[in-house]
Amino acid sequence: MRVLVAPQEFKESLTAEEAAAAIARGIAAARPDWTIEELPLSDGGPGFLAALARATGGQERVVATHNALGRARTAHVLDIAETGTCAVEAAMANGLALIDRQGRDALRASTEGVGELVGAALQGGPRRVVVGVGGSATSDGGSGMARALGARFRDGAGRDLAPGAAPLAELARIDWSPPEPLAGVEVLVATDVTNPLVGPQGAAAVFGPQKGASPDDVEVIEAALQRYAAVVERSLGVAIAEVPGAGAAGGLGGGLVAFLGGRIMSGFDVVAEAVGLEERLRRADIVVTGEGSYDGQSEQGKTVGRLRQLSSEADTRCVVLAGRAAAVAAGEVLTLAEVEPDTEASMRNAAALVEELAARWARSAAV
Repeated sequence: MRVLVAPQEFKESLTAEEAAAAIARGIAAARPDWTIEELPLSDGGPGFLAALARATGGQERVVATHNALGRARTAHVLDIAETGTCAVEAAMANGLALIDRQGRDALRASTEGVGELVGAALQGGPRRVVVGVGGSATSDGGSGMARALGARFRDGAGRDLAPGAAPLAELARIDWSPPEPLAGVEVLVATDVTNPLVGPQGAAAVFGPQKGASPDDVEVIEAALQRYAAVVERSLGVAIAEVPGAGAAGGLGGGLVAFLGGRIMSGFDVVAEAVGLEERLRRADIVVTGEGSYDGQSEQGKTVGRLRQLSSEADTRCVVLAGRAAAVAAGEVLTLAEVEPDTEASMRNAAALVEELAARWARSAAV
């Protein structure tokens, strides 16, 4: 029996690599005669660079940057010489996982660190920059990213605005000249969502609460992003309010479109092509995937939903191991609640519990 183990990250618990290793250990313990291939995946969020690095043999380059609250940290970009591409994982700068729950500030968090990563990518002289967005702590519409690359955001009196989402409510004018290294460079925005920047399905309403925003904060962010979209259109001539995917990463998707001419595409497709997923699926008898929360959003372009779709098309059995799942989850979906009902305990001990859940599934699997 050939098993392809291809999870994404379990948010705030396990990286995709850690999840794949735990699942593989559990299956191997229960079924030592099975052949197991580990293939950690990403759809643009955390793990994006790691997945591309394994597939392409690209070279990582260390970059000094800052997290969403301005604290200095070290990250890297990935140079893929064969295709003239430099890949950036935005979450290495503005990632939600980089800030503890008590310290999160959805109104003040900034994407300036992402701009620092993009700037470093451009300095390498690539033909293409691919920015994986997802797993962010920010809701500033990508304004911080643009600020790091030279944009100025001013209020009605001509004063520079402070970083973050909330100050955008006072935005009156944007001064922007694209940096010289951007000339002739194709920018791709790899995302797992199609949400617009604003509105009931926009960045604030859908993703704000995940970043620690209260209901009042969500209203503040929504109003600020509405103002931001209007001024972007007036100053730059780019309409981003309703662009599918512009709401990704708190509007970073829209900012990359507006300031860098980015083209939004499926992050899953970027990774799937790089790792040769289609061929690996054909070789597998069973696919085991997983994520922290399997719900309606999983079927809207995220790794697990897309993998289930592709497995169905290839007539390959697909099993999902999740931290938790919506009651409406269909198909073979197992959750850690079967092993540990307490959610907090489950997150603290995710690796061991995922391993145990995988072993339970493998022992009982009808093959």
